[in-house]
Amino acid sequence: MSGITLNRRKIILTAASAAAGLILPPGGMALAHAASTASTTAQGGASGNVGYYRFRVGDIAATVLSDGLIGGPPQIYASNAPEAELEEVLRQAFLPTDRLTLNLNTLLIETNGRKILLEAGAGQTMGPQGGRIFDNLAAIGLRPEDIDVVVVSHTHPDHVGNLRTAGGGRAFPRATVFAPLADWDFFMGSDPDLSYMPVPEDFRRHFAAAIRQSLEPVASGIELYEAGTEIVPGLTTLPALGHTPGMANFLVHSGNDQLLLTADLAYHPIVNVDHAWLPGPDRDKETALASRRRIFDMAAADRLPVLGFHFPFPGIGHMLKTDSGYAWVPANWQF
Repeated sequence: MSGITLNRRKIILTAASAAAGLILPPGGMALAHAASTASTTAQGGASGNVGYYRFRVGDIAATVLSDGLIGGPPQIYASNAPEAELEEVLRQAFLPTDRLTLNLNTLLIETNGRKILLEAGAGQTMGPQGGRIFDNLAAIGLRPEDIDVVVVSHTHPDHVGNLRTAGGGRAFPRATVFAPLADWDFFMGSDPDLSYMPVPEDFRRHFAAAIRQSLEPVASGIELYEAGTEIVPGLTTLPALGHTPGMANFLVHSGNDQLLLTADLAYHPIVNVDHAWLPGPDRDKETALASRRRIFDMAAADRLPVLGFHFPFPGIGHMLKTDSGYAWVPANWQF
């Protein structure tokens, strides 16, 4: 491993580990207890559609594994959008105007004999439709014990929720977990100020508690990195600050092939790519906007395939530079 990788094994968690569930008003997001290991009910049992998608990045085998869905009022994800214009844009895209559904697209890469999961997913920390990753791992013949490394771009609950089992243990018992140093300091080092989030105070409180709960089982051995670090050969982290203090993007590379994972630079291509509205959960909106433009410009100029964590499954496509900004072009399905 190269780059700056920091290990803090004696950090004492100061918050209470129990958080009550929170349901926002109709159309709002849900915040539940710690992640569970399987969510067959949320998938609709055997009648559900496939939740994994295989492809390659050079010599690296890659599989998008869905952890399910979250969502909330569209204005949360397009904070500066005029209400009437936002509703019309959603109608023209054949989307509901009262709720924006977001996918949870984690990525498994297999390289040099190691299985590396990029983003852990939400579990049920943000509603009952999460937690599908374990069933989707099973569908491709893997168990949580088979995962060697988990790398999260930032420590929001929808990216770390599955690190904890319903019983409070490590969901990926053999995996080394990597998280951004600045996020750990902000969310775990003290009580974070979440007043910037456009949600009720109760939601903010439970949001912070869900982060602590999710990270608690891995805290004694977590590896803290700074963006720019190469986690393993073929996986480099890129600074993408603003959404959180330490958020990173991921560049998977092998030979001449690359794949860019943009984490939460954009929530949905309709409102944050095709239209440049600002996500409300961005802690520092100006810094996040600069990161978004810099990375989207790179993706467009280099014609990089892109994986959007919250984009419609499987979340793969390209950024097209336009006169007014960018456009999202989904990739053709590979059989």
